[in-house]
Amino acid sequence: MKKLLAYFRGYRKEVVLGPLFKMFEALLELFVPLVVAAIIADGIGGDGGAGDRGYVIGMVGVLVLLGIVGLAASLTAQYFAAKAAVGFSTSLKNALFGKLQSLGYAEYDRLGSATMIARMTGDMNQLQTGVNMTLRLFLRSPFVVFGAMIMAFTIDVRSALVFVAVIPVLSVVVFGIMLLTMPLYNRTRRGLDRLLGMTRENLTGVRVIRAFRKEEDEIESFDRANQTFTAQQKFVGKISALMNPLTYVIVNLGIFVLVYTGAWRVEGGFLEQAKVVALYNYMSQILVELIKLADLIITMTKAAACGRRIAGVLELQPSAVKLPAQESRPEPFVVFDHVSMTYGEGGAPSLSDITFHAERGETIGVIGGTGTGKTTLVHLLAHLYDASEGQVRVGGCDVRSLDPVQYTKRVGIVPQKAVLFTGSIRDNLLWGNPDADDDTLWRALKVAQAAQFVRDKGGLDVPVIEGGKNFSGGQRQRLTIARALVRHPEILILDDSSSALDYATDAALRRALREDTDGATVFLVSQRTASIMHADRILVLEDGILSAVGTHEELLQTSEVYREIYDSQYRKEGEA
Repeated sequence: MKKLLAYFRGYRKEVVLGPLFKMFEALLELFVPLVVAAIIADGIGGDGGAGDRGYVIGMVGVLVLLGIVGLAASLTAQYFAAKAAVGFSTSLKNALFGKLQSLGYAEYDRLGSATMIARMTGDMNQLQTGVNMTLRLFLRSPFVVFGAMIMAFTIDVRSALVFVAVIPVLSVVVFGIMLLTMPLYNRTRRGLDRLLGMTRENLTGVRVIRAFRKEEDEIESFDRANQTFTAQQKFVGKISALMNPLTYVIVNLGIFVLVYTGAWRVEGGFLEQAKVVALYNYMSQILVELIKLADLIITMTKAAACGRRIAGVLELQPSAVKLPAQESRPEPFVVFDHVSMTYGEGGAPSLSDITFHAERGETIGVIGGTGTGKTTLVHLLAHLYDASEGQVRVGGCDVRSLDPVQYTKRVGIVPQKAVLFTGSIRDNLLWGNPDADDDTLWRALKVAQAAQFVRDKGGLDVPVIEGGKNFSGGQRQRLTIARALVRHPEILILDDSSSALDYATDAALRRALREDTDGATVFLVSQRTASIMHADRILVLEDGILSAVGTHEELLQTSEVYREIYDSQYRKEGEA
């Protein structure tokens, strides 16, 4: 949490001035009971009991002046507090977003998207509110409470002893409830993460859920999670709700004792009635401020829980290993040297002892059954994950020793799921290379077999809605391939990125890639033997092990796994 204080840099003036103006307002408020007592004693009861109207009007003017000055001070304090809170939140959001962008796939797998979204939205808003309220009330409320007690002593020491008894009891109640609720609020925030995760899964997989008629099951599952979350919220809410009634009871008991004691002292001639009214007003001020302080502590408790969750992400270190820069060694362009990969929660290795190499300009096919590690292999090549064992070398250097930003520019990867962003076709293609001109964009579209449908839709400035939902699956795949080609990568990875294409378009795409990839080393991951049969070499994976390497003709003779895949598709592909 202490690290979060650094994000107040640039708003130190506001952090100081906001509470100071609030304390000035509180100071003015402490004079109000004295003015009221003066009105009663010297104005209403003055001049032998007949009253002094001029004095009353003058003191009422003083009350109005105190109100106006106090309002101005309060508005000024609110301005500085809001400016500091929003500025702090802005700086922290930028830092958190940058941190999320710097994390690797392993951290995303561990945290989950729902948790990251919760940190950036709900947690951040709660923290901003907590900062704002703290700057406004954290010093003001205790100042009024203890100031009222001190002012009470200036009026009558014996009566003020009631304040001495009431304030510690109130403090025990307020801070005791705070200590009870803080861990409970942490637990409820984790429950909210689970709900957000379920909501995201349902929205992402809505088509699958409907296809298998699982709507009722998902509704029941969500209801159970929501009821658990609701029960947690109610439980902590009930404890927090004790704050106001307990403080009311204690303060009203104090007021009863104060009035009773004051009445006896007035009867004995030791105290004036006006001073009893002033003491009553001070006790009322304490009640109001403690209620504010109780609400503030609840807000601060929630904000502190959210702040710790945000700080936890900021303190998270990427698992990717950064090695010192290395001298390039003379060897093939891409080398997998006894590489194994185990995911954080995976248990068994996804890849085991993978060794192969690829030269510049070669096309490497990767094939295997579902779950054999094809995507893991190309993710290691793109340095989205670090190998658990062995080395992945590109250009004679371990990828962990290369500058991530520069290496990313050398690799073009098209993932299994085609992802487009809101904007236009041009905006999406420029993700590959922000400096690309229109000729480069159209060339990439032509190679990706997307030029024709882009022209038919109206050109590069055709809008793309979120996720590219206004394009078919095959069109989205071709646009993502074009986006990768715009970069002119040295390594082009197509991870089953033509699965939605028909055989004719797939064949045309493969032919165009062979003819116009600027000497890039191409890795084709596919379930179709037809898509990779013309590759220079084919890697056959089985249960995370590289079972065979060779050309299509060689593998038909030597690899039973490849032959089974080929035979299972041959009739369908031959007919096509």
